Amino acid sequence: MDGRRPPASPAAGSAGSAVGGRLLEGSGPQLIHSAHRLELQSAGALLPAMILADIAHILVLLDHDLVPREPGRQLLAALLELRTAGLAGTPSGAGEQAPVDALIPDPALGDLPMNREAWLRARVGVAAGYLLVGRPRREAVTVAFHLAMRDRVLALASALERLQRSLVDLAAGHLRTLAVDYTYWQPAQATTLAHSLLAYAYPLGREVERLRAVFGRTNVSPAGAGCTNGAGIPIDRARLARLLGFDGVVLHTRDANWQPDLALELTWIAASTGLALDRLAEDLQIWTTREFGFVELADRAARASLAMPQKKNPYALIFVRGAATRLLGRLAGAGALAKAASGQPDQRIFAQDEVPAALELAEQSAALLVEVLAGVRFDRDRLAAAARRGYLAGNDLAERIMYSSGLSFGEAHRIVGAAVRRALEAGRDTDGIDAASLDAAALEVHGAPLGLSDGDVRDALDPEAAVSRRTGIGGAAPASVRGLLAERRRALRRQRRWVDARRAAIDRATAALVACAHEAVAS
Repeated sequence: MDGRRPPASPAAGSAGSAVGGRLLEGSGPQLIHSAHRLELQSAGALLPAMILADIAHILVLLDHDLVPREPGRQLLAALLELRTAGLAGTPSGAGEQAPVDALIPDPALGDLPMNREAWLRARVGVAAGYLLVGRPRREAVTVAFHLAMRDRVLALASALERLQRSLVDLAAGHLRTLAVDYTYWQPAQATTLAHSLLAYAYPLGREVERLRAVFGRTNVSPAGAGCTNGAGIPIDRARLARLLGFDGVVLHTRDANWQPDLALELTWIAASTGLALDRLAEDLQIWTTREFGFVELADRAARASLAMPQKKNPYALIFVRGAATRLLGRLAGAGALAKAASGQPDQRIFAQDEVPAALELAEQSAALLVEVLAGVRFDRDRLAAAARRGYLAGNDLAERIMYSSGLSFGEAHRIVGAAVRRALEAGRDTDGIDAASLDAAALEVHGAPLGLSDGDVRDALDPEAAVSRRTGIGGAAPASVRGLLAERRRALRRQRRWVDARRAAIDRATAALVACAHEAVAS
């Protein structure tokens, strides 16, 4: 017997084709080429988790004498062998290929459960059939989906924690670096680069909070739920959950079988994360243009033009933005799939591949931005020069007028607006407003001068002074930003502790499960 491919085939009556049962012939060639081949695209993401689900299932059946001891032991031994062998074409370690006895997905055998059963049948014969005791074929996939997705959620949360840390560390070095706060891509107010960078960190923190919440809904066990209304034999669902490291069980058995909203929620969080990453990438891309010139990317984050030798394309940022667009498309697809009658396989067939791919793409984008930020260089002089142009502290001057003259803010606003217009028309975007010009604008708008001194006007319009006045909670003043940095570092420590604790708990449960399986095989 060739160890690389099970000898069974649909025509020969394999488990994959169900020939000889309800059906008298195997799947047609086009069904194999389209549906079965597509379903196997999720094999790499789901097979390791499916094997763990199978091991736990057989252990619980053996514990309660629900399957014969010897076939159960044989099946556990084969599952442990498959766990080591893995999937053909999937590296088993750095520079390694999967063993020669790895499972080779074959669309002619059907979906992943059928392929897995055929591989096992080639080794333990009819004992492989005990995998279906007390559960439908889809249960192994459903449990595997939960197991695989909790890993992907933790991986994305970890990547986002690292990206936030990169932003925080970068911001800490730019507490007094003047910058421009843009709205509508128009210069709005003077700020600091530190304050600007932290504005990207906080949305990422909220994405981690969403990931923590969805982890709680993912890390519950659908195992042992039976077909739809529960198993007909006394399967210990709580023990299954504990063996697999779940926090509990999905209570309603029919809901446990389907849960159509989970795939949609996971994809939504991936897309939401992609949008948060896109905003950072797009702003950086604009700042890298010659017209702005605020940012220089490291060469390793760029790509040369093959046609125009003078160009340095910010390719890493383009990838992140394109990934966000793709994630939005996947979200639309997940929403469309969720619009189906209950108990339909629409979501399952496509979500098994699309959801892990979406979470992985968001994780890759976050990791790429960590690399980008590690090599980014900011032009402090150019940033400061931009902050000193255009009278970005006009709001402060209007407030100074309001408090000194008794005019309403609206009237003061119109006076400053007129003064700015006059200065820009005269071609002076940095030093065109003094006490006299402000009085002239006040006469135009209000009919009377203001009487402020040149010192009052200079202080109100000075960008450094304007930033230093933003001392409230969350403001751009250095002291306030130090508070934000301290708060983010505390939040990042909590995020890292949560990821590490959840990962350690999963690893402990997996190690204990595998040890139980080895002990059962040896007994």
